[in-house]
Amino acid sequence: MTFWPENMETIADMKKVIRISALAAAVMLAAGCQEKAVDTPVELVQVQLDTDDQKAAYAIGASIGSFASQTLKQQEELGVALDLEMVKAGLLDALLAQLQMNEEEMAAALRTHEQRMNTLVQEQAKQQREDTRKAGAAYLEANKAKEGVTVTDSGLQYEVIKQGDGARPTAADTITVHYTGTLIDGTVFDSSRERGQPTTFPLSNVIQGWTEGLALMPVGSQYRLTIPAELAYGDQDLGAIPAGSVLVFDVELLNIGQDNTGEAGQAADNKTADKKGK
Repeated sequence: MTFWPENMETIADMKKVIRISALAAAVMLAAGCQEKAVDTPVELVQVQLDTDDQKAAYAIGASIGSFASQTLKQQEELGVALDLEMVKAGLLDALLAQLQMNEEEMAAALRTHEQRMNTLVQEQAKQQREDTRKAGAAYLEANKAKEGVTVTDSGLQYEVIKQGDGARPTAADTITVHYTGTLIDGTVFDSSRERGQPTTFPLSNVIQGWTEGLALMPVGSQYRLTIPAELAYGDQDLGAIPAGSVLVFDVELLNIGQDNTGEAGQAADNKTADKKGK
């Protein structure tokens, strides 16, 4: 599941974006030693791949090339296009032991570049977060005006799709549910229905919007929960869930209590899910 609130990490390991190692730059030697413009198609050079050493050497070069290509592309998307001729020059000078900068100068240059890239990454993330929050606010405003939508004091919005007649859970309970979670544009980021198996978890261990929303639902109910970012993941970027996202969950409460362990219990849950129209 993706809605657990604890031990979440952001997707940004930006060191992969802002650093190019001397080893990664080696790919520029293969692509650039020919006297051709960068945008000119390079004719494929056929190589011998008969021995294990040849295959290993080629695989190392291909791995380096893939990493370097991705890194350079990511930097270009942030508005920084490095001079490939300078990359090649630095690589060749290092291979020939005739560097034109000492280690301290190179370290200082790399630190300056890293700081620049960090700033650009942070600015881009801030803009994306602001855009996401703006779109979410507009969605919440429009959604709350729909017939059948109720807004709680916290800002949670819910709509009763089907009302059950069972007990209501508390935060201390363990519950079993079927659910589909989407972004406001309809993108599905998690779904027990797609996996074909309901999910059981303690209600106290999920995001605030789930804890509040499920406590409103009698067993057998199906609700649509529209959860503001403040009741979900706030400004955390979880990859499939951008920072500042409003989340929409279609949730069916199947059971209170963890009694679906084992084959018999799971079969009962699946039968209940089928009967209730998952």
